[in-house]
Amino acid sequence: MRLLFINNDGGGFADEIDVTDGLTVRQLFEQRLPQGQPGDYLIRVNRQPTTGDTVLQPGDRVTITPLKIEGAFQG
Repeated sequence: MRLLFINNDGGGFADEIDVTDGLTVRQLFEQRLPQGQPGDYLIRVNRQPTTGDTVLQPGDRVTITPLKIEGAFQG
Protein backbone atom coordinates (compact mmCIF):
# COMPACT_ATOMS: atom_id res chain seq x y z
CA MET A 1 0.00 0.00 0.00
CA ARG A 2 1.22 3.54 -0.73
CA LEU A 3 1.12 6.56 1.53
CA LEU A 4 2.69 10.01 1.68
CA PHE A 5 5.44 10.26 4.31
CA ILE A 6 6.60 13.73 5.33
CA ASN A 7 9.66 13.76 7.57
CA ASN A 8 10.41 17.23 8.97
CA ASP A 9 13.44 16.01 10.93
CA GLY A 10 16.74 17.52 9.84
CA GLY A 11 16.58 18.58 6.19
CA GLY A 12 13.07 17.20 5.82
CA PHE A 13 11.56 15.48 2.82
CA ALA A 14 8.27 14.18 1.47
CA ASP A 15 7.88 11.02 -0.54
CA GLU A 16 5.32 8.41 -1.44
CA ILE A 17 6.37 5.13 0.14
CA ASP A 18 5.17 1.54 -0.05
CA VAL A 19 4.37 -0.14 3.28
CA THR A 20 2.78 -3.42 4.27
CA ASP A 21 -0.95 -3.63 4.92
CA GLY A 22 -1.83 -3.40 8.61
CA LEU A 23 1.22 -1.26 9.49
CA THR A 24 0.68 0.95 12.55
CA VAL A 25 1.97 4.48 13.12
CA ARG A 26 4.34 3.13 15.80
CA GLN A 27 5.80 0.53 13.42
CA LEU A 28 6.32 3.15 10.69
CA PHE A 29 8.08 5.44 13.19
CA GLU A 30 10.36 2.62 14.34
CA GLN A 31 11.25 1.77 10.72
CA ARG A 32 11.91 5.35 9.59
CA LEU A 33 13.45 6.87 12.75
CA PRO A 34 14.98 3.91 14.63
CA GLN A 35 17.12 6.16 16.85
CA GLY A 36 14.23 8.50 17.70
CA GLN A 37 11.85 8.58 20.64
CA PRO A 38 8.17 9.06 19.69
CA GLY A 39 7.65 11.49 22.58
CA ASP A 40 10.14 13.88 20.95
CA TYR A 41 7.98 14.23 17.82
CA LEU A 42 4.57 15.46 16.78
CA ILE A 43 3.13 12.66 14.64
CA ARG A 44 0.03 13.29 12.55
CA VAL A 45 -2.00 11.26 10.08
CA ASN A 46 -4.00 13.28 7.59
CA ARG A 47 -3.16 16.44 9.58
CA GLN A 48 -4.71 15.07 12.79
CA PRO A 49 -2.83 14.02 15.96
CA THR A 50 -2.80 10.24 16.24
CA THR A 51 -1.82 7.33 18.48
CA GLY A 52 0.84 4.73 17.86
CA ASP A 53 -1.79 2.01 17.49
CA THR A 54 -3.49 3.69 14.51
CA VAL A 55 -3.47 1.35 11.51
CA LEU A 56 -2.44 3.19 8.37
CA GLN A 57 -4.68 3.18 5.31
CA PRO A 58 -3.81 3.55 1.60
CA GLY A 59 -3.31 7.20 0.69
CA ASP A 60 -2.75 8.39 4.27
CA ARG A 61 -0.51 11.40 4.80
CA VAL A 62 1.90 10.84 7.72
CA THR A 63 3.84 13.81 9.09
CA ILE A 64 6.63 13.51 11.68
CA THR A 65 7.93 16.79 13.11
CA PRO A 66 10.44 17.16 15.96
CA LEU A 67 9.18 19.10 18.99
CA LYS A 68 12.61 20.66 19.51
CA ILE A 69 14.75 21.87 16.65
CA GLU A 70 18.47 21.58 17.32
CA GLY A 71 20.13 24.98 17.64
CA ALA A 72 16.86 26.86 18.12
CA PHE A 73 16.96 29.67 20.69
CA GLN A 74 14.72 29.27 23.73
CA GLY A 75 13.94 32.71 25.11
